[in-house]
Amino acid sequence: MTLRCGKFALSLTRPLVMGIVNLTPDSFSGDGLADSTARAVDHARAQIAAGADIIDLGAESSRPGAIPTSLDDELHRLLPVLAALDGCGVPISVDTYKPEVMRAALGAGAAMINDIYALRMPGALDAVAASDCAVCLMHMQGEPLTMQQNPEYSDLLGEVRHFLAARVEAVEAAGVARQRIVLDPGFGFGKSLEHNLALLRHLPAAIAGELPILAGLSRKSMLGQITGREVADRLPASLAAALLALEAGARILRVHDVAATRDAVAVWSAVRGLP
Repeated sequence: MTLRCGKFALSLTRPLVMGIVNLTPDSFSGDGLADSTARAVDHARAQIAAGADIIDLGAESSRPGAIPTSLDDELHRLLPVLAALDGCGVPISVDTYKPEVMRAALGAGAAMINDIYALRMPGALDAVAASDCAVCLMHMQGEPLTMQQNPEYSDLLGEVRHFLAARVEAVEAAGVARQRIVLDPGFGFGKSLEHNLALLRHLPAAIAGELPILAGLSRKSMLGQITGREVADRLPASLAAALLALEAGARILRVHDVAATRDAVAVWSAVRGLP
C-alpha cells in the first residue's frame, strides 16, 4: 500500500490526487503554460497548496492529433520549471516518453516518470531502471497523431490487460521494483467513447495484478461527448468520473482541478470510512 517515488513514500491507504501542469502551447484543456515559466511554477505551487499529492509536468502535448515536440523544445520548457520546484515538498512527475528527457528530469529531481508509451522507446527502460523513481505505464493504441481516427479492439479488456502485464514483466526484469509501478488504462488514448465507458465499468479486469491504478479522466473529450459541454465547463463531469474511477479501484486521480477533486474525494473517503 505504498508507492515509492524517489525519496518519497506515498501511502495508498487513501486516494491520491495528481495535479496537472501543462507546459505546452497546445493543451487540449486550454491551460497550456509554455509561454511562462513563472506562471507554470505559480500554478504548480497553487495546486500543492490546494492539496495535490503529486505534480505532473508535461512539456509535450499528447492530445489526439498532436504533432511531436522536438527534444530541445521539450527540455527548454521543462527544466526551468522542474528546477524552480525543487524542494516543493511533493513528488514531481514528468510526463514524457523520450529517454533523454527522462534522464535530464531525473537528474534535476523528478521522482516519477509518466510514460504514455510505457517505456517502449529504446533506452527508456534503462533510464528509469538506473534511478529510484516511480513509473506510470499507460496503455495506448497507436500514437497521439492518429490514435483517435478509428480505434478498434476484438477484446478491449483482454488486450489492455495483456499489454500492461507484458510491460510490467519487462520493467521488473529491468530491475524496477513493483513498489515503484503504477498502471494507467489510457482513457482517451486510442479508444472510442464506448471503449472508455467499458474500461471504467470494468477497470480491475483491465489491470494486471494488484498494482495501483492511475485514472486520467479530467476534462476529456469523452465527458464532452456525454454532456455536450465544452472543455471549460466539464468540471462536474470530471468529478463524477473521478468518483466512479475510485469506486472501480483507482488509487491516483490525475486532474486539472485539484481543490474541487480533493473535496469530492474527502466526501467519498468519509462515506467509505477511509482516513
